[in-house]
Amino acid sequence: MVSVRKRGNVYQYQYDIAPINGKRKRVTKSGFKTKAEAEKAGMIAYNEYMQTGHSFKPSTISYSDYLDYWMKEHCEINLKYHTIEAYKNIIKNHVKPKLGFYRLSQITTSTLQEFVNNIYVEKGFSKNFLKNILKVLKTSFSYATDVVGFVKENPALKVRLPKYDIPDEDPAHIFTKEEVEMILNRFKNNHAIYYAFLTAYYTGLRVSEVFGLTWEDIDFENKTLRVDRNILKKNQKGGTKNRHISGNATTVWYFGTCKTPSSYRTIDIGDTLLNALKEYKEEQEKNKEEYGDSYMKHYAKEVENPYTKKKEIKIINAYAEIEVALPEANLIFLKKNGVFEGTDTCKYPFKVIHYELGIPCRFHDFRDTHATRLIEAGADIKAVSKRLGHSTIRTTYEIYVRVTSQMKNDAVDRFEQFAVNL
Repeated sequence: MVSVRKRGNVYQYQYDIAPINGKRKRVTKSGFKTKAEAEKAGMIAYNEYMQTGHSFKPSTISYSDYLDYWMKEHCEINLKYHTIEAYKNIIKNHVKPKLGFYRLSQITTSTLQEFVNNIYVEKGFSKNFLKNILKVLKTSFSYATDVVGFVKENPALKVRLPKYDIPDEDPAHIFTKEEVEMILNRFKNNHAIYYAFLTAYYTGLRVSEVFGLTWEDIDFENKTLRVDRNILKKNQKGGTKNRHISGNATTVWYFGTCKTPSSYRTIDIGDTLLNALKEYKEEQEKNKEEYGDSYMKHYAKEVENPYTKKKEIKIINAYAEIEVALPEANLIFLKKNGVFEGTDTCKYPFKVIHYELGIPCRFHDFRDTHATRLIEAGADIKAVSKRLGHSTIRTTYEIYVRVTSQMKNDAVDRFEQFAVNL
């Protein structure tokens, strides 16, 4: 048990812990102004020691407190930033208000099934969002059962999503050649947008990969483009999600790791994109001269991730007149004055495309279109899969390659040829 005694003008507590090599071991801490403070702190420390380092008993912990524990011990260490943020929002807005007050050990499959059903009825969320909520339930309980052993069985395993009468709508839109020309022509005077869209269309890169490119990634001699990072947006404390890099904005950009190991790749690029990027690079050099000291430059600063304690690269901005002792990050898609807005660059343009040009659109549609047109043209599926950074060709077929009218016609024509030759 805990004992307390006075040492000089302060109090200290101590308690015995397990012997090591047969020798008695104690934990001692002093500096408390009163005996009561020392006793309270000592009991808290002793109880935590008796619970093998936990400040709670697994059998009595609330689901709310467990989710905080799971987030800290698993999610913040192993998951990517945007996944962590998505999980936190789901937990804060949906899971904790309805389930957080239950003990972890008393939650049953029926409890979780009723929770999911009620959200479906009351909120009318899309099937994909409801899947994300269910994923939080299943993965959090999976960690509780399979990793830390706080509960014996995973009550979320058998929970089912309600049946949606309306099939999921495919959000993808495969651009026609005319639509791509309309989009590029609309933004021909806004070069950060124009060349970013052109790059996405001719390479099939993800939006985070496009805006993570630097000029060092473009090999003009060998006609290749290297993907070995993406761009990641984080918001400093006190900021909001809607504020951009402008003036006193709180958005900060980081170089992040690629989505999967197969996403690290070098792809060939054709003369159309290559020559366009050459022109854009020359234009940027002229912009630097024109803006002089007021041109915005970017630098790569190594910092520590507060969650994982691993090193990551933060992008620092400074006017050209300021000397910065850091390696320069030669980002490609910038405003004329050098300001970098990352993936936020596309927010307003896509509203224009949708409402003014009348074209359904997402940035990812450039990737879908690139893959589909390659397959349509008879490109080898393995080469397309590698170009997109997929680990298997199945992913390429099932997720990114849509059946177009031309594919349907080709299928009919091929069967006609086969049937006639019987």
